[in-house]
Amino acid sequence: MKQSAAEILREYGPFADVDDVCGVTWDGQQVWFASGEKINALDPDSGKTLRSIDVAAHAGTAFDGEHLFQIAEDQIHKIDPRTGQILNTIPAPGGGNDSGLTWAEGTLWVGQYRERKIHQIDPENGAILRTIESNRFVTGVTWVEGALWHGTWEGEESELRRIDAKTGEVLESLTMPTGIGVSGLEYDGGERFFCGGGGSGKVRVVRRP
Repeated sequence: MKQSAAEILREYGPFADVDDVCGVTWDGQQVWFASGEKINALDPDSGKTLRSIDVAAHAGTAFDGEHLFQIAEDQIHKIDPRTGQILNTIPAPGGGNDSGLTWAEGTLWVGQYRERKIHQIDPENGAILRTIESNRFVTGVTWVEGALWHGTWEGEESELRRIDAKTGEVLESLTMPTGIGVSGLEYDGGERFFCGGGGSGKVRVVRRP
């Protein structure tokens, strides 16, 4: 396994009226992050929040190219980012113990924090298609060019991990500085990971190795 220290390129926040950053996603222009009672659009260049959508937003956030998906308690809402309207609701596989969320290959991938699992689910009805086991608490999940990455956070320690999507074996680990947690994780298609910072109220950028 390759192991190295995570290189933090930039920090955003803390933001007004945001106590906790849960999920994060990337729509090609802006970072969306969940903060409990709303989803916020962040301009990565200026560091300013451009707008917010008032919906329950307790854990992971995802973007499928057109819609946002947001974990709210034990459900996942499909949201029109233009209007903020909830278009569809499916059950979350962890029944409220869900963490990260990402979109890949036409399906949703959902982290299970304490169960140390990642479920691939049908975005229409929530049916579980596949389950991957991890050996650490799972926070954010994202795909990088066919490779599955997830965040971990136990105590004061956090990592970004690349795992084998079939076996769950850890192939690469980026260790965050002590005391810096990763709650959400999203890849921007280039050199950046966006990481939610939990109770710090921050969003951080980590260089993709």
